[in-house]
Amino acid sequence: LGSLALGLWIALMPLVSTGCLSHTPDKRILQYLNKQGFGRRYFGNSEEEDYLTIGDRVQYVGTYNEEVRGVQEVAVDGTIQMPEAGAVFVAGLTRSEVESYLTQKLAPYYLQTDIKVQIVRGRGKVYYIVGQVARPGARPFTGDITVFDAVMAADPTEFQANLGRIKLIRADPQDPLIIPVDVSTMWRTGDSTSNVHVQEFDIIYVPPTLLQRTADFVSGIVVPFTSVFNSIIRVIFQLETGRPIGGFGGGGRNNRFFF
Repeated sequence: LGSLALGLWIALMPLVSTGCLSHTPDKRILQYLNKQGFGRRYFGNSEEEDYLTIGDRVQYVGTYNEEVRGVQEVAVDGTIQMPEAGAVFVAGLTRSEVESYLTQKLAPYYLQTDIKVQIVRGRGKVYYIVGQVARPGARPFTGDITVFDAVMAADPTEFQANLGRIKLIRADPQDPLIIPVDVSTMWRTGDSTSNVHVQEFDIIYVPPTLLQRTADFVSGIVVPFTSVFNSIIRVIFQLETGRPIGGFGGGGRNNRFFF
């Protein structure tokens, strides 16, 4: 009995060790996992104080030096090109921080230096809307947007969008937040309690209605069968006639079979 048990243990050891290894976290993956916020390298609250991210443009002007002026786009490495100073890293900095930093970088080259900056909004700051809307995807974040504004701008599909069960998702690896929003109460009662303010990188999900979910379920069952049946009909027709099912002779658009 002891020999049998030992033999079984030896035989199972590779399986046990393989099972244990499969559940061991890969250190290469762990180092790339998001640890803060949505996952972008540069983030903040641009409605409190605007900040620079990839694709934004920096419009700068020197108060005391007329030749120090221009517009530079923040490159993929987070830098802009400045006269004399060369490449200057500015991604993630707020407007006041950029003004102070550029003034400091150019100070050695001029007797008096004071740089003023305007941030020209680029493509980096967005929010997302998905689900039963005609225009899903990333939308430019222009500031002061509510869920109602975002949903109406995306054109919710009539009879398919469940506007009473919208979710605003504020993604985070440690403390994600999901806020249920009932947009339909606004035009029924005028109550705007759930009309939540949208922030950068928020995800707004517009779910389907019960009728739409039922239609999707039925479609998921029926469509595969109709596709197979349609293929069979095409093969039988082609074998019997020797012609493609697309038509007779010159094309015959009106002679197609479809389901």
